Amino acid sequence: MSRDNSRKTDQLESLTQQLRKYGMRSVLFQQNMALKLGVFPTDLKTADILNETGPITAGELARITGLSTGAVTALIDRLEKAGIVKREKDPKDGRRVVIAPVSKRHQEILEHYQTLAQATKKMCVNYDEKEMDLILTFIHNITTIMEDELEKLTIERDSSL
Repeated sequence: MSRDNSRKTDQLESLTQQLRKYGMRSVLFQQNMALKLGVFPTDLKTADILNETGPITAGELARITGLSTGAVTALIDRLEKAGIVKREKDPKDGRRVVIAPVSKRHQEILEHYQTLAQATKKMCVNYDEKEMDLILTFIHNITTIMEDELEKLTIERDSSL
């Protein structure tokens, strides 16, 4: 193996280890943020999902989270009680109900992330435009990979039930 290939192999191994480390720290951060906000970690992540997707049905939310429909109903009840979401008639089909995020509460939650956002921006200000484009492309692509892997896990889980 050439020296360049060996270095590349080492870099790829280091990258995957660092991504796992980052992923775990992200999970721990989210768990602690949920505790600070007085909600369950799953509830906080669901609020994030709804702010990303916009209003969706409980069934769609169950598919995305991997939770049972019963668990999603209890989760929605907790989020609604906390004022984080509301149930609304689906504008496309009045017979259906969609779960919609409450933007005021989303802004309140985002305020708790300000120190993380500020520290991230402070770090990134040192990158030039080309480097930022590379970083943004990498984050987009790694997120797509994670979504694909999550979909595979969901299919495997559902097929084993």
